[in-house]
Amino acid sequence: MEEVEFDAVETHDLSRHFGRRPALSHVNLSVRTGQIVGLLGPNGAGKSTLLGILSTLTRPSSGEVRYGGRTAAQLGEALRSRIGVLGHDLFLYGDLSARENLEFFSRLYGLPDVAARVAESLAHARLALRADDRVSGFSRGLRQRLALERSLLHRPRLILLDEPFTGLDDESASLLVARLRGLRERGGIVVMATHDFETAEGLLDRAVCLVNGRAHELDLGGPSPGAGLRGRYRTATAEARA
Repeated sequence: MEEVEFDAVETHDLSRHFGRRPALSHVNLSVRTGQIVGLLGPNGAGKSTLLGILSTLTRPSSGEVRYGGRTAAQLGEALRSRIGVLGHDLFLYGDLSARENLEFFSRLYGLPDVAARVAESLAHARLALRADDRVSGFSRGLRQRLALERSLLHRPRLILLDEPFTGLDDESASLLVARLRGLRERGGIVVMATHDFETAEGLLDRAVCLVNGRAHELDLGGPSPGAGLRGRYRTATAEARA
């Protein structure tokens, strides 16, 4: 199978309708390696739908996504080996230990050096001391940390995260921020839907606000000192609805 490499992901006039309701409407977006891009917007704005399309799990109604200039259809199954997804469903087995979960998914991905890769992932999640504990006994925050590493086992180029800070305490949130910065430094493309403005502040390279299915990029370096990410978001949503 061809190994897929790409340094950019672009959407071209992307739309998705559910019946008569437009979830996304003519979205044009380009993200490149070494960037963390935040998707902001109210519930139902289309953030999860956009992540689903980028992951190839949801088909657009019109328009297309290109990964390094080629579509998912052109790249085939090999593309999914370069995409990591963390959604609301964490896809962990409660009756298995943290180590067993990671071993299972490593083998599912057909990865080499399973033991070494699992040990590395447990270290990133700060779960080495609980590696052999059943996941059913973990808090939501611990499960979230483990699920993130599950999504990164195969070292994807494109990392798609839907509300990754859910259930995390301050220490876990700081660990996640450091992990995401490390992925960016290694050339990852991170697209993250979030409502956590305080944690995302200073982490995002770019922010895109979705309102009624349309995308509006925020000017994070614009002339509104002290406004912060939340203030810029409020201004952008008010202008988009005007």
